[in-house]
Amino acid sequence: MAAATRHFELSLLPERLAISRLGADSPIPAWAMQGSFFCVTRTGDEVSIVTELSRVPAGVKSQSGWRVLKVHGPFALSEIGVLAALAAPLADAKISLFALSTFDTDYLLVASESLSAAISALEGAGHTIHGSKAE
Repeated sequence: MAAATRHFELSLLPERLAISRLGADSPIPAWAMQGSFFCVTRTGDEVSIVTELSRVPAGVKSQSGWRVLKVHGPFALSEIGVLAALAAPLADAKISLFALSTFDTDYLLVASESLSAAISALEGAGHTIHGSKAE
């Protein structure tokens, strides 16, 4: 099945998130691992933290105002085209995307100011968004 013909169900989660950056050698702070949704990624270049906006201390380099669309999974790790089927309509609508993947599914983070347009683009591509009326 081609990516363009795949249709998925997603849910808008209630959390409002921030994406923060720390230096590569920074310890993982306690605030980064609290709340109902967080992701910490360490590379040789940086530590990226996605967490609830209310948990990010003042002075931390971050971008706030992100909303989360959860793709209804689970999906096998070998499954092909899940993100492509979701990213393409957002790219066509000129909407930036920050994607996170877990063992079972994917999460699409979009800027709050783009949320309505993102939902419209995804629905226009045949995807179903649950909870999209809750702002």
